[in-house]
Amino acid sequence: MKKNIAVIFGGYSPEYDVSLVSSHSIIKAMDRSKYEIMPIGITREGEWLRYAGPIDDILGDKWHTDRNLLKPAIISPSRGVGLIEFAGERAVSAPLDAVFPVLHGKYGEDGTVQGLCELAGIPVVGCGSAASALCMDKDRAHKLVSYAGIDVPKSISFERPPADGELLGRAKELRLPLFVKPSKTGSSFGISKVEKLAELPQAVKYAFTYDDAVILEEGVDGFEAGCAVVGNHELKIGRVDEIELAHGFFDYEEKYTLKTSKIHTPARIDGQTERALQEAAALIYRTLGCRGYARVDMFLTKEGGILFNEANTIPGFTPHSRFPRMMSGVGMDFGGLVETLIELALRDAADLA
Repeated sequence: MKKNIAVIFGGYSPEYDVSLVSSHSIIKAMDRSKYEIMPIGITREGEWLRYAGPIDDILGDKWHTDRNLLKPAIISPSRGVGLIEFAGERAVSAPLDAVFPVLHGKYGEDGTVQGLCELAGIPVVGCGSAASALCMDKDRAHKLVSYAGIDVPKSISFERPPADGELLGRAKELRLPLFVKPSKTGSSFGISKVEKLAELPQAVKYAFTYDDAVILEEGVDGFEAGCAVVGNHELKIGRVDEIELAHGFFDYEEKYTLKTSKIHTPARIDGQTERALQEAAALIYRTLGCRGYARVDMFLTKEGGILFNEANTIPGFTPHSRFPRMMSGVGMDFGGLVETLIELALRDAADLA
């Protein structure tokens, strides 16, 4: 029998548009002979809707325009219920074998949806609630990874907007340039590169518009390298990639347009350095409690040192995205990758049953 797989896309997050692109690619790649695909869209306003229209309309954000193709829906936290769809005064439930959340950023990648599924006893593709929440919090993830023996950029954090005097006084502990980041966002939303201390108060104010905590990090003299990791107990490690920047930093526009930057897959490094980055990525993945998949982003300094940047538990996911390209470098094509991730979730649930 086919497995009922709910794919959740959209989301009440600044990364809504990124989710549409990723989810469209994933749904198109899923094997319909094995899976009954149940798309659930979340509008920008946070409304959950079961979608029964053309998959290509997700890509153009037209999926929510025809109400005849939509039904209000929820995932019940009660075990054994699954998905509930509402049609007028009627409510119809359908069991779910797994949920594939393709929700980048807040209210999806941060453990919230994962926690709902765990309450309901429904397997989740990817990391669980604890690892998702931890990886989303840059400051706490850095602290934990540093205890595992991996270096992190020197930083300070604020859990409330500081007065200018406090901010500038503490910032003197760090070396310019600084990167000011919301602690819990993705796709570089709210991030600023600060070259002068006079620019800092405005950058911190901007970051606080995206989150209730902010982290200030010293810039690293080197480049950013990413590594894809797949697996629960046994891990499959992808090739390492390299971000080549012409100037500035890898902000939202650069990530999704590559106007002035390039991504090299594999990275332009020797085999020994790549193995060191892969081993570090595996250690970080296990330290943060990841399962299913994640992209671990690190910095490689000019001296060959490795520093942890962040772990993305729901990275961008199209055939041209960084994560699938890293895995294609070790022989896993896009369709096979999607199927592997679903089967990992189903197998993990069976092992725990």
